[in-house]
Amino acid sequence: MIELARREGRPLQIGHRGAGALAPENSLEGIALAVELGCDLVEFDVHLVGDQLVVAHDRPAAADGLPTLDDVLALLAPTPAGVHLDLKAQHAERPVAETLRRHGLVERTLVSTFRPNTLRALHAVEPGLGLGRTYPQDRTGLTKRRAFQPPARAIVRGLRRALPRRIASMLAGSNATAAVLYWEVLSEAAVARCHALGVPVLVWTVDDAALLPWLDELGVDGVITNDPRIFDN
Repeated sequence: MIELARREGRPLQIGHRGAGALAPENSLEGIALAVELGCDLVEFDVHLVGDQLVVAHDRPAAADGLPTLDDVLALLAPTPAGVHLDLKAQHAERPVAETLRRHGLVERTLVSTFRPNTLRALHAVEPGLGLGRTYPQDRTGLTKRRAFQPPARAIVRGLRRALPRRIASMLAGSNATAAVLYWEVLSEAAVARCHALGVPVLVWTVDDAALLPWLDELGVDGVITNDPRIFDN
């Protein structure tokens, strides 16, 4: 199973949708650039269109012109980078596991999702996979807004306060081996609780280098970013 602990005293550096701020997101170009910039893992999104596993954030109407999961794994297999596969599709657990096996990448891969049932199904078909429970599920686009309105800000505060109490049951109910958390719901207590359970914490999506010292102090294990250059500051 993939090792997600901090390396040499620093958090893992994870490219989001490849290097989404520097190249088209979820493209082969962006994924290759994330590797070139030294990311420890590269994150990308996977949908099932017909019988094709394709790499895209929003579910496409057709697979034409999109990279396939096979394309991306073939690119990553000869590199040192780990695979962080954000599984958007439902009922695609078996073909995803089979594709990872075919490329010899099961032990280098974390599959994450908001859906506990997907993680449980993945564990059933491939127990060797690292599984990440993503939280919270953002149906309203809350996490994409630069400045939250007061009601949204109150929701985030409530999620942050409740998370240390909830995280153990969330992880156990998902067969999750990692917590993949939106950075604004993070707290010292939540990170400590995960670590007490032996579970690494990856945070998304951090594009401001000024946040890195705080995240490092909290002891997070990995930082997911659209711009891997923030780690050079």
